[in-house]
This record gives sequence, C-alpha cells and structure tokens, in this order.
Amino acid sequence: MLRADMPGWLKDFLPIVALLALVVVVVGRLPKVDLGHDKAFLRRRFMNWFPVGLTYAFLYMGRYNLNACIGHVFDKAQFSDIYFWGTLTYGFSFVINGPLTDRLGGKKTIILAALGAIAANVGIGLLVQHAMVGGEVPKDARAGLVPTLSVLYALNMYFQSFGAVSIVKVNSAWFHLRERGTFGGIFGILISLGLYFAYDWCAFILKTSGPAAVFFVPSAILAVFAVLDLILVRDTPGEAGLKDFDLGDASSGDDGPRKPIGEVVTMMLKNPAIITIALIEFCSGYLRNSILQYYKPFAKETGRVATEAAQKAAALAGNVAPSDFVHDHWGMLNCMAGIAGGVVAGIISDRVFGSRRGPVAGVLYLTMIVGAGLMFVALPTAGIGWVVVLMSLAIIGVHGMLSGTASMDFGGKKNVGIVVGVIDGFVYLGTAAEALVLGRVLPKDQLAHDAHNWWTWPAVMLPAAILGFGLSTRVWNARPKAAAPASSQQEPQKQAA
Repeated sequence: MLRADMPGWLKDFLPIVALLALVVVVVGRLPKVDLGHDKAFLRRRFMNWFPVGLTYAFLYMGRYNLNACIGHVFDKAQFSDIYFWGTLTYGFSFVINGPLTDRLGGKKTIILAALGAIAANVGIGLLVQHAMVGGEVPKDARAGLVPTLSVLYALNMYFQSFGAVSIVKVNSAWFHLRERGTFGGIFGILISLGLYFAYDWCAFILKTSGPAAVFFVPSAILAVFAVLDLILVRDTPGEAGLKDFDLGDASSGDDGPRKPIGEVVTMMLKNPAIITIALIEFCSGYLRNSILQYYKPFAKETGRVATEAAQKAAALAGNVAPSDFVHDHWGMLNCMAGIAGGVVAGIISDRVFGSRRGPVAGVLYLTMIVGAGLMFVALPTAGIGWVVVLMSLAIIGVHGMLSGTASMDFGGKKNVGIVVGVIDGFVYLGTAAEALVLGRVLPKDQLAHDAHNWWTWPAVMLPAAILGFGLSTRVWNARPKAAAPASSQQEPQKQAA
C-alpha cells in the first residue's frame, strides 16, 4: 500500500519502477539470440549505455521543461512560437552535428550536448527569475520575453540535437543488428523516462520552487551525468579493452577509411529506405508532440481540471475540485505507455519480423489512425485521455524503432551519426511544423472552453497518421546491405591498371 503522505511524484514513480522490473523479467526469460557475448562483455556494455541513456533522458527533461511553464511564464500561443524556433533549429542542426558526431565520437558529443543544454537552461532560468513577480511572470511582460527565450531555447535545442545522434553512435558499435530491436525498446524506455521527468518532475518542481527552478534542476542533474559519461563511456568495445565484432549492418565488410561527407550524403540520397524512414519520422515528430504538448492545456481549458485558484477555493469550502486522472499523472502514464510500446515493438521486430523495422512501424501507425479517428468522438468524454495515451504508446514505439534502431542498421558504425542526424532532424522538422500548425488552429479564449471546438486537434493529426502508415508499407521488407570489403572494392582498379 502507498502511504497517503507520500509525495505525488514518488507515488507516480513507483509504478514505473514496477513496470521496468517486469520488463527486465520478461526480456530476461525470452530465448537468447546467441552472438557469442560473454558475461563480462554484457556487464561492460551495460556500464556503457546506461549512463549515456540516462543523460539522454535528462536531456529530455531539459528540453520539455518549457511545457511546464505554460500559464506561468508565457501563454499557449507564445509557447508555440518559442518551441517552433527551437525545434526548427534542432531539425536543421543535423547538417553540422551528424558529421561532427561521426568525427568526434559519441562520448565527446553526449558530453557536449549536456554542457550546452546546461548553459542554455541556466540562461533561461536566470531570465525567468529576473522577470518573475509573485511566483510568475506578469502577463503584460510575457510578450517581451519571447524573442530572448526563443534564442536561448534555440541554443538549447542546437546542443540537444547531439543527444540522439550520440547515443545511437555509441551503441552502434556495441549492439549487433539481430539484437538492436531490443535496443530500440531500451531507446523507447529512455525517451519515456525523459518525458516522465519533464512532465511530472517539472510540475512538482514548479509547484514547490517556482518556474526558474524548472530550468536550474535539470542543469544540475545533467552536470552529474556529464561527469559519469566522462569516466565510464567508451565509443567501442575495443576502447574498453574488449574485442570489436562484426555488427551485421551496413558497415559489415567496410574496413576502409571513413568516407567523405559528400559521398555519405550521396549514398543516403540514393537509398530509398533511408529517405522513406526520414519522411516517416517527420510524421512521427508532428504526431508525437501534437499529443504530448497539448493534452494538459486541453484538460485545463475545457474544465476537466480546476485551476490552482479554484482548487484552493474548493479546499477552503470543503469541496472537491474537478480532476482528471490522465492530466494529473500525464508524465507517469506516458512513461509507462512509452516503455510498453518501445519494448513490445523491439521484441516483435527481432523475434517476429526477423529484425525488420518497417512492419512494426506500419502496425503502430495503423494504431495512430484508429486513435485519431476515436478522438473526434471521445473529445467531450472521459475517454479522451486514455485514447491519447494509447496513441502516445504507438508513436513512441515508432520513434524508438526508427530513430534508435533503423538508423544504426542503414548507417552502419562509421556513418550512423549522419544518418541518425538526418532521421532525427526530420523528427524535429515535423515537430516545428506541428508547433506552427497547432498554435494557430486550436481554439482560443472562450471557444477553448468547449471540448467540441477542439475537433481541429485530431483533424490535423489524421492526415499525418495516414501518410506515416502509407510510407511504412514502402519499407516493409527493407534490410541493410553489407558493404563490400575495401580490398574487393580496390581489385577491379588493379585489374584495369
């Protein structure tokens, strides 16, 4: 039994821990894919990906903490504008950061991501702290903060963009193609934990310490993990004193030097699978944040939950204020849904579809189509929260499977930075499009109080879900092709000479 006086964030975290324990037990009992890894290798691999993974999760906390400040530092439309510039920056930064990660290695760039996010978040926190009056930024002062917040958040997102590229770059050398579906599940778990930290922990921090602390606390946590990454992480098994091995992906047989960036980009543009996956992930970014960023504002504005002032007034009068379970436990439920979606998607990919990623994406996108259709009916009912949680499960599963796994498969160890940079860049270009669209089509002011007026929310999601499903069918049987050995590539030249 959970104690009544237990903090709310802890009550929400315990079910997540229980679910993670269940996942460990279930995955541990599955038949093993025998790749010759001994226990020493598996222990060292865990010590490698675990700190990098938690760094990535807390980068999410330092990215989505902005959402917690809606209504306290800026309004919904101002948030959309700030978020648009940040996600647009993230989307285009892969042009620089993908090749940089391939050149510098994932260890250096995950540390760089943490340090840059720390600097930007501290800057935002100081700006907010200076502007606050009585625990929040006055409404007439908010518009003046938007340009500076947009610049600082764009800076944050530039460094944040190293995160996904770095974690995939590091793990591409440690996970064989046949076990990467399982890693896709791990990637989904890390995303889900990051969302929990961002939504529930930041809400708790906001309530107890104010808006500025929402930016200071993730900065302090990231500083700790930057040090742990420096001490523990190695880019390859060889650097950790172990033996490197054939990964079974696009890098297999490629023992030559790293290709020039232009050649890698040309290779990608000629690979229809990579281009299609990037377009699917554009839809994923659009849909994921359409769900994650707007359910809580929807619940508040339609009266499903009471405002803080109304809650205090109800408590003084001895009444119970309106509440919504999904809203109140948004981070926890999305975390649990994401964990379930990521793990199930990974297991199915490796165990049912022979490590193909397209079929899993197709099934999950079909779930998104059904969910978007159900939203039209469920908007004025208590079921709307559970519909969007189901959709969150599906879209986090897709994102983990494609950005976290397919990018490794098709990029290979040497070029994965550029490939995952492009794929994850498209995710955030989709997110930028979502911020631009949703901020303008959702109801405002008095119209926002009627749930029926929110029909535009699923209306702009359904076409993206249909497009994502259609694109997923195009990569249903896609598999990476191993590179020809450098020696065999050079043989025709010798004969011609």
